Formats: sequence, structure tokens, C-alpha cells
Amino acid sequence: MRLGWIAAAMVLFAQAAQAVKREDFKTCDQAAFCKRHRQFGEKAAQEAQTAAAYAVVGGSVHLDQHTLAVVVENQADGVPLQVEVTFLASGVVRMRVQEETPLAPRYDDTQKHVLRDEGQSLAYARGEDLQLVSEAGVHTVSYNSSTVVGSNATFSVRMTERPWTLTYLVDGKPSVQLNTKGFFRFEHLRLKPEDAPEGEWEERFGSWTDTKPRGPESFGMDIGFAGAEHVYGIPEHSSPLSLRATRGKDAYDQPYRLYNLDVFEYELDNPMALYGSVPLMLAHSADATAGVLWLNAAETWVDVEHVRSGLFRRSAGVDTHWISEAGVLDVFVLPGPHARDVFAQYAELVTPTPLPREFALGYHQCRWNYLDSADVLGVSAGLHTHDIPYDVIWLDIEHTDGKRYFTWDAAKFPDPIAMQHALALDGHRLVTVVDPHVKHDPAYAVWSDANARGLFVKARDGSDFQGWCWPGDSNWLDCFNPNATAWLGKQYALDRYNGSTTSLFVWNDMNEPSVFNGPEITMDKDAVHHGGWEHRQVHNVNGMLYHKATADGLRARETPVLRPFVLSRAYFAGSQRYGAIWTGDNTATWEHLRASVPMVLSNNVAGIHFVGADVGGFFGNPDSQLLTRWYQLGIWYPFFRAHAHIDTKRREPWLLGEPYLTHIRSAIRQRYRLLPYLYTLFRETSLTGLPLLRPMWVEFPRESSLFAEDSAFMVGSAIMVAPVTTAEAQSVRVVFPSHEIWYDMHSHAAYSAPLTRQFAVQLADTLVFARGGSIVPTRERRRRSSALMQRDPFTLYVYASRTGSASGQLYVDDGESYDYESGSFIERDLIFANATLESRSSVRSGTSVEQSAFAAAMAAVRIERVVVVGLLRAFTTATVVEGDQERTVDISCGNTECTIRDPAVLITNDWAIRLA
Repeated sequence: MRLGWIAAAMVLFAQAAQAVKREDFKTCDQAAFCKRHRQFGEKAAQEAQTAAAYAVVGGSVHLDQHTLAVVVENQADGVPLQVEVTFLASGVVRMRVQEETPLAPRYDDTQKHVLRDEGQSLAYARGEDLQLVSEAGVHTVSYNSSTVVGSNATFSVRMTERPWTLTYLVDGKPSVQLNTKGFFRFEHLRLKPEDAPEGEWEERFGSWTDTKPRGPESFGMDIGFAGAEHVYGIPEHSSPLSLRATRGKDAYDQPYRLYNLDVFEYELDNPMALYGSVPLMLAHSADATAGVLWLNAAETWVDVEHVRSGLFRRSAGVDTHWISEAGVLDVFVLPGPHARDVFAQYAELVTPTPLPREFALGYHQCRWNYLDSADVLGVSAGLHTHDIPYDVIWLDIEHTDGKRYFTWDAAKFPDPIAMQHALALDGHRLVTVVDPHVKHDPAYAVWSDANARGLFVKARDGSDFQGWCWPGDSNWLDCFNPNATAWLGKQYALDRYNGSTTSLFVWNDMNEPSVFNGPEITMDKDAVHHGGWEHRQVHNVNGMLYHKATADGLRARETPVLRPFVLSRAYFAGSQRYGAIWTGDNTATWEHLRASVPMVLSNNVAGIHFVGADVGGFFGNPDSQLLTRWYQLGIWYPFFRAHAHIDTKRREPWLLGEPYLTHIRSAIRQRYRLLPYLYTLFRETSLTGLPLLRPMWVEFPRESSLFAEDSAFMVGSAIMVAPVTTAEAQSVRVVFPSHEIWYDMHSHAAYSAPLTRQFAVQLADTLVFARGGSIVPTRERRRRSSALMQRDPFTLYVYASRTGSASGQLYVDDGESYDYESGSFIERDLIFANATLESRSSVRSGTSVEQSAFAAAMAAVRIERVVVVGLLRAFTTATVVEGDQERTVDISCGNTECTIRDPAVLITNDWAIRLA
């Protein structure tokens, strides 16, 4: 076995050197179920009889409270399918399809892992708020007027019997259409025939054989977005933000694949599967936005085709074809009709990203691997010496005793607790990697305990599933076994994870799961999980459950409970609840730098907000210019980490020398200055589901020229970033949208939109613009970590609109506990109008005992400076009004800008500053 492991490792590192090996991963034609459905769709597109294969069984249509129940049957096989269309109070509609009397149960627990409260707390529409009208084989369920809170639109669903179709209408116009092309096909469970068709009951790929003991159980359906011009989402792929077609002219030759895989040096502009899968798609036009959540954890493929009509071939919509291998057809239609509505509707289903630990928004310094304790402390000292703030230093697999997780290499890390305490003196944390494979070693206490308890995934013959990963021969914890996930969480207890402290946090890598000698470098599909479910049915949710168990373990290790920080490579819809993710093993090239922007944006659109890319590229050695530009972009990733492969040259910022060190330090300091804005933005996301990093179309939904823009982006609603992503760039084109004023955040130069301008750039230059009408809070004092900034005063930058007004928010809590849930926070609405800046308590602030206690603890924190940019005239005095007190404070003004120095107003109080 040892020789086999060495051979596998050699293959693995050969891959790393030669980039992705396409032959290791399936195409649609090599996935029998995908090929069948695609061929069926092609036939249905040509033959009306095929497209009309499914029809409603007469007399089966019933509306009971919030659910429209119907039986649908394929006239060829006569197997009845139970269809339930459920109406939520938000206007979201859910459709589920499975056999009425299945031969065996289908896997249906994906909803428990993804939906809020396991799907038990969905807010359904009231029966009296719905109306069913049936006429001549057409059934329409309408929401009564004004039923959907917060929307002026009218919503209804129309179902036809022959052929069976569903159309969601918004204001009487088709928005989302299901099976209107007749691609729906549902493979019912059956007994194996003597002449089983190839690929249905056994399937080969390379040297592996998938036994497929349940036979074919896949399904597919066409979903059309009427009138849409672009579709977005379904990460993770290295494709553009606006998803390219997979059918028609200039299309990819494969559908988008959702199947979590460990792909080395992934190719760019490619629909291949990568590390995560979120089956959420948004469609947008200048008139409306809608979305679809295809809730399935099995391997899934998605075709995209742009529909054009008329003389000028204008967009008439986007057609998609969704294909999944197993489980229950469970799809949610999110009607919008605006982008913010869709984000809120999705957040209601799955829970938005919670507030993270505040330190996690800082800079993370990582590589595979820092050699020993001296190296770790030396890197920390180097960052201090060169005045570079950071929050976290990371240890990869080499810190362990022979890749045995929850252990330390005693020679390299003789006293890990002392090392962590030394880091903590300056507010720094440590992250160690814990992967889901467990080294098969009876002398390894973690393995022997898990083995004795029967916590490992099983092979198809009932033995423990065994494969190769970093430690060599390994077993995998069964994350679908509640005893296994509870056991995993307990391993993080301080008295079990020897050498850990409360300043140690965790990185879950390789949790797709990656199996070096498995088909497609992952687990066999016919491996068996708790409950008898095959791996094929649950694959895409596996990594999320490992991520969840780790987060739960960190929460349980101390009292009072504190927010965890866990980074995961694999993810699914719902992973946002458990921590951050990153875009995987990228490469040190300008192309990968450029591609990181649409990849991070696509994840944000799909609800995975706390995401970043490895700054500098994981593979390869970036030159000094590329690394500098990557830092200048990376400070805007929600998750900001530099990382590198073990075979790369060391690249800590000071090793580059000047002028690169200065530029990188300046970028990282910019990140720390803006932490108050970023943390406030996380607060907004946790309440609304809005992306942190936003495609331009989200903020400017009617500007069609921005719908495919994926180089510039918005950070919240206030900041636009136009990064430099090409080598030796001399200039960058910037489009200033809408009829607004934009301000260079460095020089405060103003630009009146709409405007397109070419900016000359040198290596020191970054193009960052504040949107007129915004207020951006910062902290300007330089510290070694975010922890040392907790009582620092704030500066407010007021960027006036054309009318001389602006607004924003400042949110503050303790940055680590859950006390904010009971009111322990400060949230201020900031309003500038009529030359007066006001701070008011937000409507969410309340007057609880907890809020008062937190306010008392923060009573000394003040606003030390206010900068007002874009004034319409000069001012000479500033008067502070706080309570019943008035006082004049120091002010200096130019023609369009005023700086108020130390107004000494507190963040806990209501106050106003009047300019005159």
C-alpha cells in the first residue's frame, strides 16, 4: 500500500506541475445520465410529441391551503408523479416532484441541511390569500392584491395540463417558465431488467466502475427566464460573471457542472466543476430580476441558451436545462421583481451570512508551510518591523505529526501554546488545517476512537471506505451520521485538541472530499453513508456538513459562546452560515488575477459572501508587479488571505523590496482603515442577504451596458473599485454610471456621471471611487491588528451628492460574541443634509438592558474627524449640537471640502454638526 501511495503522490504532483488534466474529469457525454437528458432535450426541441410527454392526470388538481397538489404522468410509462406547488408569503413558489409510490425512498434530506431551521420555519401564504381559477385545462393560482409584503407587483402561477407546464407571472407577464420546452424527464425507480441499457445500471470511467445498485434515478427540466438578458450565479466556475451559453453560437461545448471536485490549477473561462456548488441562478433585464434555487445535492449539469428574436436579434430571454442524477426534484422560484427582492427571498429560505468574528476581516498571512515556531514568530516580527498590520497567521498540513490532524510535530512546534500566547500579545490569531481524511493508523488516537465508534463512511461491500490522501491510507468521517459530526465537534475541545487555545481557529481543506486514488479525485459514488444513502445522492453537501461540524465544535469549546472562524474549500447553498470559503488552488498569473473578480462576484450573487481568492496565486511565483497588483485588488475581497504552494519562493511583502513593499503596505493599511465600513456592510448583509461585493448591475439595474461588467465592482453601495489586472498597464478605462457624482477616494477629485474616462496609472495607483451621497466610516490610527483598534476613534467621510446630501451607517459590537442578538450593539444612522451632519440611533437599536450595557462600555469612543467632500460652497464655522449643549469646533475648508477636527461627539449619542 505504501508503494501505491507514493505512486499516487507522484501523479498528484505531476498534475500540479502540468496544470489540470481534463481526462481526469468527466464531460457530459461521459456522465450517462447527463447524456441521456441532453439527448432527450434535443429530441423534444424537434418533436412536439416528445415535448408533450407529460400531462396532468384528470381530476387530480387540488388547492389545499398553501399547496397546489397535482398528479402528472408520462403517457409512455404510466408512472404517476406527485407534484406539489407550495406558495410562500414572500411570493416565492416551491415545486417538488417525486414518484407517487416509489419503489424505494428517494434522498430528501438536502432541504434539512440547506433551508432555514431545516425547512420547518418557512412562512407560507395563508389559504385565504390565494385564489385558484381553473378553465379549459389551465389552472391559475393568484396571490390576492397586496398580499406579498413589501412588493407592489402582482404574482400568479399558471399551470397547463396538456402538456404539463408551469409559468410564474409577475404583473401578468411570464417571468419564469418550467417545462414550456418539454425537456422534463423523470427516471422512476425500477427493477433491473435483463437487458439493462448501457450506463443505467453500471457505468465505467477510466479504471473505475460505478455499480449504480439503484439504477437510473435522474431527472431534468427546462427553466426559462422570459425577457432576461443575462443569467448569473451557479458557482463555482472560472467563467465570466454573466454566464456564457452552452448551446448556440459562441457557446461552451459543455454544460455547467455542479459537482464538488479537487481541480489542480483549474482552467479559466471554463464550465468545469470546481470546489463548490451553489445551484442558485439569477436572471436580469432592465425591467426585472428573478431567480431559481434548484435544491439538489447530487451531481448536476446546467445548459444555458440565449434566446433572440426579431430583425436585430434582441434578447427574448434565457433558456436553461437543469439535470440531476438523484434525489427529489425540488425547485424554488424567486420572483423578485427587483434584485434586492431576490436576495431577500433567498436569504429568507437559507439564512443570510451571519456577522463573522471581526478579526476575520483583517489580513491573513499563509503558506504551505511555515516551517516551525521560530518561522511563525519570525514572520509575525517581520510584519511588525515593516509596519504591516495583520490578524492571522496560518499553518498548513506540515505542522502536524505525519498529517495526523489535531496533533503537532513536536520537533518543529515544541510549545504551540506558548507560540499562540506570543502572537496573542499583539492581538493575532493562529489557524491550523484540519482535513476530513483520517490517517489509517491504529496507533493514532483520533483514528482508533473514530474506528471503534464506527464513524467512517462505508464502501459498497460494507467495509470502511478507504482511499489515499495527504497522510497516505485514510478513512473519511461520515458527516451524515450525527454521531460522527458530534464526535468531530468534540475534538476541538481545549482538553482534546492538545496545544490549542481559544485564539486558534480552523481551516477545512480537501473536503469535497478529495480522494487521490478515487474517480475524478473524489469518493466513489456507490460508497455508503449513514442511513444507507449512496454518496452520489449527497456528494455536494458533504463538505458543508464537515464545515458545520467544525464551526459547532469551536462554538462549544468555551463559555460564553463566541463566534467561530472556519475556512472551507468545499461548499454548497447554506455554507455561508458556517464561515468563509475561497476560490481554491489558483495560479500566479495575470489571467488568474483577472478571473478572481468574476469568481468572487458570482459567489456573492449566490449568497456565498465571505469569499476570497489566494492573493498572489497558490501555484507558481508571481513577479513583484503581479504580487503588488494582487494585494491592491485582494484588500477588497471579503476574505483577504495571501497563500502559496510549498514549492514556491517565499513572498512575504518585505522580501520584494522597494517600491513594492511600500505599495503593498499602503494597500493593507487601506483595508484596515476601512474595517468599520466593511463590518457595517457585513451587518447589512446579515439582515438583507445583499452581496458584500456587488456586480455593477446590482446597484445600477437599468444600465444595460453594465450587465456583463465583471472587472469593476461595487463594495457595498458606496465604493466602486476598478482594479488594474494587466501587466505593465499604462491606463485603465473607468465607466462612471448613473447621474451621480463620484469622488476619487485618494485625491477627492470629483467626476460627474454618466462618464467614461481613461485613467493613467503607475504601480502606486489604485482606482477607487466613492459614490456621491455616501458616508464612509474609517479608523485612521495605525495598529498591528484589528484587536488593538477596538477603542480607537472614528473618522467619517461624507461624499455629497449633486444635491448636497449623503447618508450611511456605522455599526459596532464586541466583534466576537453573540450578544448583538440580544441588543448589545451600537448602530447609527448618519444623515447629511442642509449642511448638517446628524447621527441618530437606528430603528433596530432599541433600549434593552444589554444595549445600555454595551453603550456604557463604549462610552469613551468618539468621532475624531469629519471630512465633507463635494460641498456646493465654502463654510467658516461648525457648531456641534449634542443634547442641550452647543459648542463651536475647529474647521478648515477649501472651495468644496471641509475638515472638522475632533468634534468630540460620541458614537453612543445623538448629535448634529451644523456648517455655516
